[in-house]
Amino acid sequence: MANLRTFIKSKLFFIYTFLLHAFLSIVLIIISWYALEPKVYNFMMQNFTAADYGDKNIAVIVIDDKSIQRHRWPWKRELYAKIFEFLNTYSSPKIIGYDAILSSSEDKKSDQILFDTLTQINNLVVGFSPLSEINHSQKDYLQKFHDKFKINITDNRSVNYPTLYNSLSKFPDAYFNSVKYAGSVNINQDYDGYLRRADSIITVGSYNFPSLAIRMYLLLNNSDKITLNDNVLVFNETGLVIPAEQSPEGVQNFTRYYKKYPNSEYTHKKYSAIDIIDSLENLKSGKKPIISPEEFNNKIVFVGANAKGAGLALEDALPTPILHQHPGVDIQATYLDNLLNDKFIRTTSLVQDLLIIVLLSITAFVIISKLTIFKSIISIILTGIIYFIAAIICYKNGIAPNVITPLVIQLVTMIFGYSYRFILEGRNKEKIKNAMGKYLSQDIMKNVVQNIDDIKLGGKKANVTVLFADIRGFTSMSEKMTAEEVSVILNEYFSEIEPIIAKYNGVINKFIGDAVMAIFGEPIQDINHPQNAVKCAYDMLKKVDQLQDKWLFEGKPKIEIGIGINTGEAFVGNIGSEKRLEYTVIGDTVNLASRIESYNKVYKTNLLISSSTYSYVSDITDVIKITDVTIRGKSKKTDIYEVLRISD
Repeated sequence: MANLRTFIKSKLFFIYTFLLHAFLSIVLIIISWYALEPKVYNFMMQNFTAADYGDKNIAVIVIDDKSIQRHRWPWKRELYAKIFEFLNTYSSPKIIGYDAILSSSEDKKSDQILFDTLTQINNLVVGFSPLSEINHSQKDYLQKFHDKFKINITDNRSVNYPTLYNSLSKFPDAYFNSVKYAGSVNINQDYDGYLRRADSIITVGSYNFPSLAIRMYLLLNNSDKITLNDNVLVFNETGLVIPAEQSPEGVQNFTRYYKKYPNSEYTHKKYSAIDIIDSLENLKSGKKPIISPEEFNNKIVFVGANAKGAGLALEDALPTPILHQHPGVDIQATYLDNLLNDKFIRTTSLVQDLLIIVLLSITAFVIISKLTIFKSIISIILTGIIYFIAAIICYKNGIAPNVITPLVIQLVTMIFGYSYRFILEGRNKEKIKNAMGKYLSQDIMKNVVQNIDDIKLGGKKANVTVLFADIRGFTSMSEKMTAEEVSVILNEYFSEIEPIIAKYNGVINKFIGDAVMAIFGEPIQDINHPQNAVKCAYDMLKKVDQLQDKWLFEGKPKIEIGIGINTGEAFVGNIGSEKRLEYTVIGDTVNLASRIESYNKVYKTNLLISSSTYSYVSDITDVIKITDVTIRGKSKKTDIYEVLRISD
């Protein structure tokens, strides 16, 4: 039954430790996912993924600080018209993306120049923005917008999130009529402000619209068909399959950013809008352009604005993993670059993340259980390094696993593993101590534990008091009783006198059959050890008197004990060999105590002490002096004393 209770306690301790580890791991996983992993993602993206510049066939024309120094912001739209005129008349780009959201203005003449220019361009995709506010008056406009700019989207998703958007930024009528293709330029930042995902498909009300980059990709491939599945977005006619993440905004996917050009904030080749306008004017007047129109032949061109002087950088530049202020027009170019080169980041799934965490935790647990603490720490560090290198390789190949979370949980597992191991070892040591304490004195055991690193043969000389107690007539009594009956009486007797010896700072050194040898003064330091030894003997005799009455009532034989005590110098310490030690007391003091005890049979007494002991207790004892006793091994006769009583 005791073994069963121990087994249950051991299993419950393991279960509680496991549950605590699991709970703490879940808390740390959540904290790590939201507080640490985004920062690590930025680091990995910046140092290992963004290794190349953007596609050389993509260019961005930007209204930058240089441009607004010539023409104050806000620009009249006829200036935009000159950029598009340059591209459409003198150059032949594959496609043009206009990263802007137009609203009505007061200069209708200037606006009309832009609209008339855009009407002539057949490969232009303009931007629009979804809005969250509900605008019932826009119901017809939303339907009209969808009818003109829709693409063929097959939605096979098993779950559709409630949409975040309910309306659109409204185009001026002339602008609406002049453009042929539109895509969302919406950008959604993560909770920490960084832009890591691209909005591929935007859901507005019950309608799905493509992003600017996707609409441009479809137009480049003469397609307008997309299939939405739960985890991927499929381009039916090109066969491109990109990861898809469902959200209230629609469908998102992680963006693979590129290395920025030296001394630039752009990852694609950038041109100043004012240089394009000046080049147009030069071409019209027969002069050499600043920028040759051939620069844009057969290329993809994005037009947008990013000027710090105009305050546009605060509106159109956002933090990304590679830049603190990444121009929005370059971000749009990056989205399309990902599509053209199939370079989207593919993140690991929740199941894969948890599997990695569990595998690393199990690895750490196995290492801890099999190896020494030094080897296991080195092994766990090496495991972490190997995993980090594997994560770097994944990021270089466009796969983004959790990096820091598995290592954090591995560290937690190591801490819990060692805590569990140390607690378990501590419990086992305590069990061993308790078990050995039944064979050795608890005080000797404590002395061994305290000097665990300095256990060796040898000891010291010390002044001690040695007590021997022996049962009278034990041999004849044991011949009349079974072994079990004898053991019952002995166990009860020893169990009763052991607390008495401990009470007076004594230590049971050994049981010798029916005899007990106890030491006072070592290893428990006690300057009053002679007095305490005599008091202990007196109490032992009283306890035996009580046991005699009990045993008589139970029909057991009457037993009596004789006690001999001697005080003197003795050797105290470890005796034996290097492999087998015994903590004991040896010397003439011990031998004399044993021989004095044997004289109880001669003089029919119960408690005899030596003259050396009597010199310490004469003031507290009433004695009868027995003179000129011949002690075996002693050349001279000596006096011994029978203790009759102890005075208060």
